[in-house]
Amino acid sequence: MHDIQTLDRRGIPGGFVCSEAFQEAAAAQAKSLAFNPAIVWVPHPIQNRTEAELTGLAEEAMAGILAMITP
Repeated sequence: MHDIQTLDRRGIPGGFVCSEAFQEAAAAQAKSLAFNPAIVWVPHPIQNRTEAELTGLAEEAMAGILAMITP
């Protein structure tokens, strides 16, 4: 999250893609940094998914990812 915050301060659009299992941790870190990052949440778990499942997750997340980086 520090990297995204640094990019944000420089005016470079960004955000991160994160597994839903880490929502609480991300919220705590964002609060401690006083930063509200752009986040795209994906279903958990990621490991042990088939290539087709990962492709589906990526396709579902793509609109949100593009929105994070497109001014």
